[in-house]
Amino acid sequence: MQGLAGSALLRPVAPARPVPARAATAHIPARHFAAARPFAAPARTGRHHLLIVKAVDNIEAETQGKFEKTLEKITESFTSVRTGRANPSMLDRVNVDYYGAATPLNSIAGISVTDATTLVIQPYDMAAMKDIEKALMESDLGMTPNNDGKVIRLILPPLTEERRKELTKTVSKLGEEGKVAVRNIRRDAMKAVEKAQKDKDSPISEDEAKGLEEAIQKLTDAAVKKVEEAVAAKSKELTTV
Repeated sequence: MQGLAGSALLRPVAPARPVPARAATAHIPARHFAAARPFAAPARTGRHHLLIVKAVDNIEAETQGKFEKTLEKITESFTSVRTGRANPSMLDRVNVDYYGAATPLNSIAGISVTDATTLVIQPYDMAAMKDIEKALMESDLGMTPNNDGKVIRLILPPLTEERRKELTKTVSKLGEEGKVAVRNIRRDAMKAVEKAQKDKDSPISEDEAKGLEEAIQKLTDAAVKKVEEAVAAKSKELTTV
């Protein structure tokens, strides 16, 4: 999921020859987003100018970071959706009721691969064996755990057409959750722009706010597109026999 150039600052110039104070573009790497359209803010001078630039940059940087983390989480969640070979990451979304707390399976047990279709779970605390087995049975993995009292084995059955469709639905659901997260980030960023306009000491201008909102929307559109591309790629992987 990966070009945007970083924001550029121009030094203040004499009022007789005003130039744009900065070009607002996204900071997110090319592998994640398409370029956002730059916007130019009126030239400012001195400390006030620096405070304005800092406020705008902070909003952009925070929005960028949140989008990147969201896309990384989506990528990670897709690795837990099985395809044809056994992989420990398939169990990343399994949580175990461990002493009353929902605990990630991979934090209370070692997970290894013995062959292309077999996963072996070795609990660090043998008292958690039954709880781990229960969590696996209640998961959407489509596998029946085999508990021999020392380890739990999971054998991956062949992916049937019906199971492939179920997994594709799971991927679509994860993608929708990702897009909701992206929209929530956009909402928070727009609120930050509104707040920056009302700042008592160094409010940003209406033009600066409009330009920043446009840049944020560009980032949002690019993030949503990346989520959709990831969903399409994973779905194709699942449906390709």
